[in-house]
Amino acid sequence: MNHSIKPTSSLPLIGRLLMAAIFLVSAAGKIAAPEATIGYISSVGLPFPSIGFLLAIAIELGGGLLLAFGYRTRLTALALALFSIITGLVFHHAIGDQNQLFHLLKNLAIAGGLLQIVTFGANAWSLDALRSVKAAPRTTRIGKVQA
Repeated sequence: MNHSIKPTSSLPLIGRLLMAAIFLVSAAGKIAAPEATIGYISSVGLPFPSIGFLLAIAIELGGGLLLAFGYRTRLTALALALFSIITGLVFHHAIGDQNQLFHLLKNLAIAGGLLQIVTFGANAWSLDALRSVKAAPRTTRIGKVQA
């Protein structure tokens, strides 16, 4: 019995959209409340909280959109996985607090899901798939490559 997903399955797209939603909603929250976000970044002692705020928005918004559309998906997923691990360790390291432990584990689980995307790619419903179709040489019925 073969349990593999067909290359044209919509499940990888749904998974990417669900993962991207986390980052897009988080970016929107930061944009909606910049002072609160900058204050939170300051509260953990990071230098240049305004720059951290802008970087977080760029990574979450840019990475979320790239992941959703499936463009440079493996690299994007790897960058977002590293971002999730780093932010989890920096902002949720007080694991004696059950809420902070939960948030750390959530970030690590997100990173785990993203590493699955790194491993298996975006699949058929993505800009990466469109780029690979356009880049692949076409052959004629006799096996010759067309220009």
